[in-house]
Amino acid sequence: MEFLLCFLFVIPILFFLIRKHRKNGLLINPKVPGPPRLPVIGNLHQLDTSALHRYLYRLSQKYGPLMSLQLGFTPVLVVSSAKMAQQVLKTHDRIFSGRPPFFGGQKISRNGLDLTFAPYGDYWREMRKICMLHLFSSKRVLSFRSIRKDEVSQMIENISKLGLECKLANLSEIMLSVTSANICRIAFGRRYDDEGVGRTKFQNLLHDVQAVAVGFYFSDYFPYTAWVDRITGQSNWAEETCKELDLFLQEAIDEHLDHGNRGEGDQEDFTDVLLQLLNDRSFSIDLNLDHIKAVLTDIFVAGTDTSAAVVVWAMTELMRNPGVMNKLQEEVRNTIGEKGGSIIEENDLENLTYLKAVSKEILRLHPPAPLMVPHETTQKCNVAGYEIQPKTVVYVNAWAIGRDPECWKNPEEFFPERFVGSSIDFNGQDFEFIPFGAGRRGCPGIQLGVVMVELALANLVYHFNWELPDGMKKEDINIEVKPGITMHKKNDLCLVAKKYSGHG
Repeated sequence: MEFLLCFLFVIPILFFLIRKHRKNGLLINPKVPGPPRLPVIGNLHQLDTSALHRYLYRLSQKYGPLMSLQLGFTPVLVVSSAKMAQQVLKTHDRIFSGRPPFFGGQKISRNGLDLTFAPYGDYWREMRKICMLHLFSSKRVLSFRSIRKDEVSQMIENISKLGLECKLANLSEIMLSVTSANICRIAFGRRYDDEGVGRTKFQNLLHDVQAVAVGFYFSDYFPYTAWVDRITGQSNWAEETCKELDLFLQEAIDEHLDHGNRGEGDQEDFTDVLLQLLNDRSFSIDLNLDHIKAVLTDIFVAGTDTSAAVVVWAMTELMRNPGVMNKLQEEVRNTIGEKGGSIIEENDLENLTYLKAVSKEILRLHPPAPLMVPHETTQKCNVAGYEIQPKTVVYVNAWAIGRDPECWKNPEEFFPERFVGSSIDFNGQDFEFIPFGAGRRGCPGIQLGVVMVELALANLVYHFNWELPDGMKKEDINIEVKPGITMHKKNDLCLVAKKYSGHG
């Protein structure tokens, strides 16, 4: 009711402002196809935020792979095909490399001091160089091999205990726990799961920070209306969440500055590396603790539950397609059979070609961030004959592109064989397959995430035979999604795990 009253009160102001914006040419070129819009609010009333990527995909089937929306005063361009994605992320990559200054992203990134939400320019280039050189290099990713092995070994042990106790394995919870522990040890040098209390607090904070990043703020779509967000409590909630985040990160940094409390082992983690860079004067950025906290937030948010979501979707599709499950288990067990009952290690993954095909097919059908982080145009440009104005927000629908019928035969079918013998990869060069984005703003931590997905999935299918709970058929498996920046399965995936007895 408060929101509605605020909206009604502000309508006369908005009508005045919209006339001003039209005179200045700041609204999107109406020639770009798109659904009809209402005065003032544009298409805001039409958006289904529970599964926005699916809704935009349906609209694109009617209005085309390059589609315009008007969200309040914010012009939006939606890209839904490989051909248009190549135009935006390659041909005009520099122009489309901006980031819209949305309130939520600015709050969690300390006004763009991170890599994800930083505006395109010299600062972003220097920050990306720092991250690629010191955090996401192949050598650095390899250095965390023992941590990944340890966490996957613990996962196998925990699932084995559930099997012995005839309890269902909730893979949604298990995978979130595994990937949370993995990224916390890599980033902060310790777990946050003491007696379950620390883990719950950590995961709640992660959920709240993500909610802040993608939340609806009146001021993002209507100028001069930040006061509405304060009245509704939305901006105050964001402030409180970011204070909690700051306390969490400060505590982690203080533990590292206190050399007597380094956490688990002497493994050098991301916080160690970033603190060492504080005194390095070879960068054009004079690094301080705010920069470190901003980068750690990126890792904390992007690295924790995206891998968990992908593994859960993989197991979901394998349970719905038992023929694929059998073929994958046969490859893994035949290739690794001589190892006995030990864990599959990262060196083994290169020999598992079908596993890699399954992983790619999952990323095609279920990209972890289906709309990725929104882009923004930095200047006027022409795409497919349409003039696109500066400061246009751009959503690239990776979920829709993975279903582009011009690129994929039977695109809705789960068919990993399509990647066997194919050179198509997710490194941003093949625009029909961009689960991690492409161009300048593509995800810098691909290696770190993919190796965890492949390692966890290989061990899950190697060590266990999986069955649905009593009375449940594969047709009963729900594939609806939760709202949010990461595409999680709506209902937890709970399965029966039976220890594979063909080894050891």
